[in-house]
Amino acid sequence: MMVSFMPCCARRDVALRWLAWLLLGLCLTVATGAQASDKSTISQAVIRATPQGYVLDGDANIVLNSTLEDALSRGINLYFLLELELSRPRSWWFDEDIADPVRKMRIYYHLLLRRYVVETGYTTRTTATLSEALAMLGQVDAWQILERGALKTGQHYDARLRLRLDTSQLPKPLSIGAVGGDRWELVTPWYEWSFETPVLSPPSTSP
Repeated sequence: MMVSFMPCCARRDVALRWLAWLLLGLCLTVATGAQASDKSTISQAVIRATPQGYVLDGDANIVLNSTLEDALSRGINLYFLLELELSRPRSWWFDEDIADPVRKMRIYYHLLLRRYVVETGYTTRTTATLSEALAMLGQVDAWQILERGALKTGQHYDARLRLRLDTSQLPKPLSIGAVGGDRWELVTPWYEWSFETPVLSPPSTSP
């Protein structure tokens, strides 16, 4: 009678290969999750009516890579553009382009004060930590995008919003080096939504 058996070393090789594949799968899962969490995104956006017209409120989760963080710590200004595109869908023709306003923003580290400075619109704020500065930069409150009468009552509109680093504002050697590389690049995916024309409040009247 023949008795078959697997040598001890063969069993060990099989176990090691199985363990190696398990560790590889675990590393890939962790790397994929880390990569996804390291991406900047627009988390929410809404357009509402005011007596002066229409404004946008929103939030962006901004994540800087090590290159951009190092640039900030050395006093380099980082400029960002918040880009909004509004259109009205039409079944019988191309969508009607309504507006494409852009908001310019800036963040930098004041080396003497040792504080981060955030400029959004006409507002300037400072904070001691980078995390708080990025939260300020990503918070959009009452951004005036349209005047009264720009949207038609009872109509549906499509909107999309994104935030990106304006590499053209980098110091010249850095701007040149940014072309074709992702170290000096930051752009969120488009955040898209649809809405019906918000009801405008009556304009305030002077007594």
